[in-house]
Amino acid sequence: MEAASRPEKVDVREDTYTYDMFLFNMGRDPEEIEEFSQWRDQLTDRDVYAFEGQHLGAQRSVVEVRRESGRELSLLNFSSYNYFGFGYHPDVIAAAKRALEVYGLGAASSPVISGTLELHAQLERAIVEYFGLPDRRVSLFSSGYAVNLGAIQAFMKPGGYVLLDKSAHVSLIDGARLSGAKLEFFDHNDVAQLEALLARRCDEWTRVLVCVEGVYSADGDRSPLAAIVAATKKHGAFLLLDEAHSVLVAGERGRGVAEEAGVLEDIDLYVMTFSKAFGGVGGAVLAKRELAQYINWYARCRMFSCALDPAVTGGLLAALTLAAGEEGHRRRQRLHDNARLFRELLAGRVDTGPSTSWIVPVMYGDDAITLRLNDHLQRRGLDASVMQFPAVPKNRGRIRMFVTSEHSEAQLREAADIIADAAREFGFLLPG
Repeated sequence: MEAASRPEKVDVREDTYTYDMFLFNMGRDPEEIEEFSQWRDQLTDRDVYAFEGQHLGAQRSVVEVRRESGRELSLLNFSSYNYFGFGYHPDVIAAAKRALEVYGLGAASSPVISGTLELHAQLERAIVEYFGLPDRRVSLFSSGYAVNLGAIQAFMKPGGYVLLDKSAHVSLIDGARLSGAKLEFFDHNDVAQLEALLARRCDEWTRVLVCVEGVYSADGDRSPLAAIVAATKKHGAFLLLDEAHSVLVAGERGRGVAEEAGVLEDIDLYVMTFSKAFGGVGGAVLAKRELAQYINWYARCRMFSCALDPAVTGGLLAALTLAAGEEGHRRRQRLHDNARLFRELLAGRVDTGPSTSWIVPVMYGDDAITLRLNDHLQRRGLDASVMQFPAVPKNRGRIRMFVTSEHSEAQLREAADIIADAAREFGFLLPG
């Protein structure tokens, strides 16, 4: 395995890129597809294409990665949201193997037809018990994206309104569009603007759904959830809270930002993703029994998709057991300590935006340097999640760093130094 080294200088003409370069074409022939393919092949041939690398093992704090050129690198892993390391925890792996032996590889059917396994029912009950909400029920989905897509599409109807935070995940936007309801956006975390929208749209005939996140995945900041709940309930609207990056992690017992804010029982649709702190794949919505049962039948992406596979489901049950116990408490505390230290290490060196969480963005701005920057980071020994338009606004590019409970202090310090070096090289180091 090759050790990371300082990147050589490369010609910037072919590796200067913005997402919309190949996005549009007004003609009949799909020229943009061929142009994109040629551009990508050139970057691979020159070994400057750093995306889509093949990870050669579990998502640990150090990973071995093979790039498309064949180059293999050993990298500090800050691009994975396996927050507690449950994805490779021996108890989780053992539970997944047991489920695989009993139930086989796949569920082999839609959950509404014959794909619901006893194991799925166990996971649903375990989630309800974990949240301490006996009047709720869980609807399981085979991907986190599908939860928002299906839950909103099932619950909302044409003629209603979906009010979305401008930083909302694309799955929330797509779910709202699919429902046929009208979409309106309010400025990020702007409760006053939300309340003005609610005052205009809420009446006794119109269903209105507000969609926010617990921790926002691009900036790492929290929702002002207590104020949003108060505004939503005041006007008789419903609230969907996406806790993808905060379930198991935020709150004293890991019940998310809703637990922190003391409003857990006030959330109408509590969305969780299994690919983050759970370390698996899939997702669920926790809602009142009647609503969850309705979503089970009328969320089309659930009705017409295969149910969660057995091995993952068994592993998720084990992960939830760990999260609910002393092990979960220790890893939660270690994660919060690591995130605090990492933000301190970067403070004054780079702009980390409004982050208050384990998602630490480093703002670099210019979308055109994204490819060169990502290549530079990997060659220096860091695997990070680089974001640009359309995931974030144009020229608000950022290196998104996921801190985990499994990072050591030495790894956090090394990663911060690599970031500072890149900021100096690419011109986004803070003055002074």
